[in-house]
Amino acid sequence: MKKFYLTTPIYYVNDKPHIGHAYTTILADVVTRFHRKTNDDVLFLTGLDEHGQKVQQAADKRGVDPKVHCDDMAPRFLDLWEKLNIQYDDFIRTTESRHILVVQDLLQKVFDKGDIYEDEYEGLYSVSEERFITEKEADSGEFKDIKKLKEKNYFFKMSKYQEALIDHINQNSNFIQPEHRKNEVLGFLKKPLDDLCISRPKARLSWGIELPFDSNYVTYVWFDALINYVTAAGYSNEEKFNKYWPADYHLIGKDILTTHAVYWPTMLMSAGLPLPNGIFAHGWWLSGESKMSKSVGNVVDPLGLIKEYGVDPVRYYLMREMVLGNDASFTMESFIKRYNSDLANDFGNLLSRVTNLLTKFFDGKIPKCEDNSKEGLSIKNNGIELIKNVSTKIEKMKVNEAIEIILQFIRSVNKYLEIMAPWKLVKSDLDLAGKVLFTSAEALRVSSLLLSPIMPNRTLIILKTFCAEQSSLKWGELTPNKTIKNHDVLFPRIDIKKIKNENVLQKKNIQPDNVITYDQFKNIELKTAKIVSAEKVEGADKLLKIQVEINNEKRQIISGIAEHYSSEELINKIIIVVTNLKPAKIFGIESYGMLLAAKKGKDLTLITLDSEKVNTGMTIY
Repeated sequence: MKKFYLTTPIYYVNDKPHIGHAYTTILADVVTRFHRKTNDDVLFLTGLDEHGQKVQQAADKRGVDPKVHCDDMAPRFLDLWEKLNIQYDDFIRTTESRHILVVQDLLQKVFDKGDIYEDEYEGLYSVSEERFITEKEADSGEFKDIKKLKEKNYFFKMSKYQEALIDHINQNSNFIQPEHRKNEVLGFLKKPLDDLCISRPKARLSWGIELPFDSNYVTYVWFDALINYVTAAGYSNEEKFNKYWPADYHLIGKDILTTHAVYWPTMLMSAGLPLPNGIFAHGWWLSGESKMSKSVGNVVDPLGLIKEYGVDPVRYYLMREMVLGNDASFTMESFIKRYNSDLANDFGNLLSRVTNLLTKFFDGKIPKCEDNSKEGLSIKNNGIELIKNVSTKIEKMKVNEAIEIILQFIRSVNKYLEIMAPWKLVKSDLDLAGKVLFTSAEALRVSSLLLSPIMPNRTLIILKTFCAEQSSLKWGELTPNKTIKNHDVLFPRIDIKKIKNENVLQKKNIQPDNVITYDQFKNIELKTAKIVSAEKVEGADKLLKIQVEINNEKRQIISGIAEHYSSEELINKIIIVVTNLKPAKIFGIESYGMLLAAKKGKDLTLITLDSEKVNTGMTIY
């Protein structure tokens, strides 16, 4: 087994979890789930940074001990990780004794090596950043809480390792990714590197890890926080540490690149420890075109999205939308568009088509063998190639590209169904129709396994549908003759027009013009109905002749949805019908009712209900 050790930053305990925290942690979860699928020995670490001046001030304000304050704050992250379906192996908190001992041990080693010295320093200090800043930084206007300090402190000889760090970066092309972040660090290192102040006097700050060589000081929060990566890797356990260290990737946001790509490697060099294999800095999530900011009030709450749309669509959107290394823009419009296009129209629709056809023509059983026609073999070969290509993309941290090639494959399977038309083949060649559906179902199984690290819950529904939840990521493991299981609509379409209208009404309290009275509405009779058959109206491209069952009564409805739904995928759907309309002739054919659907532009979605929970003939109120 190959080991794979991946870390997220440890998040600041005083922060409220937001979409940025969620993104990094989901990304780490997705990558490690892929590696688990290839039987790698995975260690996935996340956690909390709990020391520093801001924590002490927040605790003082509440009148509680700083550790109590941290204990109260930590569940916000743990709860979010649970709701986001994060499978971490270790959750570290820097207040744990295992970590404190490691920090003090490393500090002593660096001190004994002669790389820590005491000196008096006078300069500008940022309370919020908990560090001394330069005159240039002070003039930038980015720091609002600056004060002048003069005090004795301990300094780490970071400058001693500048050339060694430059050499390491140049000799290891994947050490800092993406490329433009590596160039950013090399640009920073062109100027002489200052030594790093690594202590704070207890007279000013007591909430931190005490220096082992001077009890009057605590260590600088970054010399504490960064060391968590070796603590969790088993620094105090030689066998475990030799197994997992160095880390394969530190996943970070671009705002903490310098601390990870300059401070951390030089600290490790001084301590005589191997450097991590890779540091990957992703971009920021923007709200529209603006950076998310608590003061502006445009920070996206991931819990609200999960509650409204489910965890898997949120995970999918975040992974699909950001190109690693660049910034990405979050808008509800783009979220809904991505959901409807990729998940409802492509992925969910493929599942519905295949299972409906298997239920209708093969008694819900998986046929015996796959399609060996030119079209069928193309799907098979592309599926086998897809498994390899996705693995390569993930190795290179190109998660969004991996998702895109999976969706391209799913779209090709939908097109394959259109070309082969198994609903027509059943009339002339039932055996071939079965083979087409077998190949399509196998493609769904493989696609679901590939997407399972991103959407573990919904893909499991598909795998259970085909009795394949124990199958592996190889083409050809679908078991014939198994009876497929019923499933709800995997990704019900989101009506963006309805959401926009609701938002407008809420914001402006506008009364629509086309209102009707309650008495007018209650005269409309709405009932549930089951579609028992459907066929195209000859000579009319847009019309379907649909037979529905309401209780034991059958009636015929002519509906213009042929461009949006094929006849076979409508069978057994439970829909809502207006039953007290006066009969009308459409294209010369009597129609006795109207079915309900939603439309925006060219997109149309039939309103359907859960067939396991709703009977026909029920009145809608």
